[in-house]
Amino acid sequence: MAAEKVPTIEIIREFDAPPEQVFRAHVDRDLYARWVGPRSLTTRITRWDARTGGEWAFANDRDGTEIASFYGSFHEVRPHERIVWTFTYEGEPDGVALETLTFEALGGGRTRLRVLSVVEDFETRDGILSSGMDVGVREGYEKLDELLAGGA
Repeated sequence: MAAEKVPTIEIIREFDAPPEQVFRAHVDRDLYARWVGPRSLTTRITRWDARTGGEWAFANDRDGTEIASFYGSFHEVRPHERIVWTFTYEGEPDGVALETLTFEALGGGRTRLRVLSVVEDFETRDGILSSGMDVGVREGYEKLDELLAGGA
């Protein structure tokens, strides 16, 4: 969902797993690499320090060839509740998104994840939305569902 007055992208997704598990899948280097992004790519973590003040970077590969890489900083990591990080595509180093992820317990072992991304301007937001990110987000969360169902 996109806001009309502020250049944001909001994703809301529910998972059949408690907040601790969904949170862990976002901060555990190996778990994150297994689910993030579309099924057609593999993720290779190159830096990962999932703590307040830490940094991260990963590359997406297809058949052994790097397709894209991303990097950012962890601004706040509050276990089982919230992550605030920056997210930058290496091909657009001035296009930094500030993302806030919140993990809400729904009861019954379920979690609502809210991701709010704020970018510099509407042109950047619209470029991100038209980049095919929806496929990566949808397929990534489907892979996360599978990992969580397997007890990850």
